[in-house]
Amino acid sequence: MSIVNDIRTAFSRRDNALNQLLLINVLVFVFLVLVKAVLWLSGFQPYFANVLRQFVLPSDLPALLRHPWTLLTYAFTHEGFFHIFFNLLNLYWFGALVREYLGDRRLVSLYILGALVGGVVFVLAFNLLPVLRPAVGTPLLGASAGVTAIVMAAATLLPEYTFSLFLIGPVRIKYIAAFVILISVIAINQGNPGGGIAHIGGALLGFLFIRQLQAGRDLGRPVLAIGDWVGNLVSGRPNLRVSHRSRPAEAPTATRKTAPIKPEQEEIDGILDKISRSGYESLSKEEKQKLFKASQK
Repeated sequence: MSIVNDIRTAFSRRDNALNQLLLINVLVFVFLVLVKAVLWLSGFQPYFANVLRQFVLPSDLPALLRHPWTLLTYAFTHEGFFHIFFNLLNLYWFGALVREYLGDRRLVSLYILGALVGGVVFVLAFNLLPVLRPAVGTPLLGASAGVTAIVMAAATLLPEYTFSLFLIGPVRIKYIAAFVILISVIAINQGNPGGGIAHIGGALLGFLFIRQLQAGRDLGRPVLAIGDWVGNLVSGRPNLRVSHRSRPAEAPTATRKTAPIKPEQEEIDGILDKISRSGYESLSKEEKQKLFKASQK
């Protein structure tokens, strides 16, 4: 079938991380919808809870120990149409911005780390906070923690970047991120404390990810290393070992430059002037990269 070929092609490309994240969420959603429909038609609808339990993140520790994979699978699991629609819409908007500026691999790192941190904060809150302990057993599902990490990362990286919102007009994403955090705080005491807490955990990760990246530390390296290992294991590609022959020590004066070359201040001033005249969207990809390197000083 052409649909199967299209899906296979989407996952075979290495420069397609955003579409792959979107597609995984859609595929899991469609799978659960089909399973629920089949069970309902066959008269076994109560068994759907057992199926869903394999995907959602439980808040009680014994259940989590029996289903440890749910610490990640919950972030690709949705039940309602509008739940997945708005999550994927935000993922598409803000993910495209992060992907353009930081690349596919860091986009995936942000999503995964945001989901993991949001899930851990969710479990800890329900087991440590007395006010939430009576609700232990409440599950968590949805991409919101990972998406919120990407939203906060984009706002931390490019706070003055502007989105044109329907019926509102141009809004800088730092205000969009602040609104997302406000909604998450409101959700804590308005019937969805688990979701709000997970969102805040994801937001904190997104902020720290960019701040550490600007300081020269990539928090996503462990995620990428594990992903590469799993990818090699699945594809059957062996890990390459590189051996180096011993060489005479180099003279102290022959110091190698390992740090990326910083753009000249004149170039940065020109880029900032261009932003003030035409907006951030007018910058080329090379200019955006130079501006990011300059922010690491």
